[in-house]
Amino acid sequence: MGKVRGSSPLGSTIFELNRFFNLLSLATMSTPKVTKAVITAAGRGTRFLPTVKAYAKELVPIIDKPNIQCLVEEAIAAGITDICIVHRHGEKTIKKFFAPDADWDNYLKTVNKTEALDSLRKIWKGLKTLKFVPQHLHLPYGNASPILAAKSFIGNDPFVYMFGDDLIVEKDTGRYLRRMISSFNKYSPAIVVSVKDVGPEEIVRYGSAKYIEDPKYPHRISAMYEKLPASEAPSFFGQGGRFVVNSKKLWPVLKNQSLGKSDELWFADAVNTLAATDIVITEATDKESDWMTTGDPLRWLKANIATAFTNPDTAADLKAFIKILK
Repeated sequence: MGKVRGSSPLGSTIFELNRFFNLLSLATMSTPKVTKAVITAAGRGTRFLPTVKAYAKELVPIIDKPNIQCLVEEAIAAGITDICIVHRHGEKTIKKFFAPDADWDNYLKTVNKTEALDSLRKIWKGLKTLKFVPQHLHLPYGNASPILAAKSFIGNDPFVYMFGDDLIVEKDTGRYLRRMISSFNKYSPAIVVSVKDVGPEEIVRYGSAKYIEDPKYPHRISAMYEKLPASEAPSFFGQGGRFVVNSKKLWPVLKNQSLGKSDELWFADAVNTLAATDIVITEATDKESDWMTTGDPLRWLKANIATAFTNPDTAADLKAFIKILK
């Protein structure tokens, strides 16, 4: 009796390898890598007038670089290769800032300081795409509208959503966002929400996370409750300005979402809808990666000081200076 083809150990091994790679291919197709980020920069920043008459509030500096550059560097360090910045309609200064400038290049060559723009050159080399999209006037006001403006950029891919007026203060740039993306890949939720334990005094300024027990999904929430006093807040974990989002699950929600408080389109409302119908989990910041808002002058100043403390070139002198202040 002749041998049956494929019954040898080698044939069986080849069959199993083919099956393994087919399954791997299917897994890769179903869980695409997070490589896109959308950064909001569509507000006017009236709290920073008169400065923002000259340029967008996202260009207000954190030490020696604009706030929004810090966000772009954070995204790149977390593995993001394609970024879309959604800006106010008619706003041109952000795009101009990120564009190469021959006049500056020539001047820096003459004074032998070409390294002064190395941080921007690193961004140009680190990204496949840096897109600038205006938020059209027909879109409603609110922090979910930039996602609609960036819909063609996002497609059906997962993406990181970053509020342009806050900051993650950390020595290892991108550390926290990498953790968020890792949790998204591991648990496949609709959204991973950034949170920080802000304590009872500050929780009234933020959305408060309500947690539910779920052995399969750690740090799962049922809702975020906006700006409740400490006595009513379900927790002291306040919502930060970072999200990792499954766009396929988000689009149907935003399509049917009504305007919320003050007739604005709130991303928090979309988060709550998905928390009720799907899986939403949180990722908390820690001492090595601290979330800070930069949306008003006082908190912007605090973020600058905290950032300076992470830099050995400035930390000691600044601490000594603060000690002598009265």
